[in-house]
Amino acid sequence: MKQGIHPDYQKVVFMDTSTGFKFLSGSTKSSSETIEWEDGNTYPLLKVEVSADSHPFYTGKQKLNDLGGRVDRFKKKYNLK
Repeated sequence: MKQGIHPDYQKVVFMDTSTGFKFLSGSTKSSSETIEWEDGNTYPLLKVEVSADSHPFYTGKQKLNDLGGRVDRFKKKYNLK
């Protein structure tokens, strides 16, 4: 492997923002937020919107509320009818 061309690979904690589920994994991503994990070490915290804990394919049911389509959100944002 060439030196100095690869990103730093480190352990990070991913947190599902919709359910609060957290898991420790390796990643090249970094974050300014940190969290203390169950093993007593501090790791960078990366927040994700969907994980296996909240995705309907893995859970078999819908956990997230339907927020409406893109058109509905656009109309609501600009007060259009």
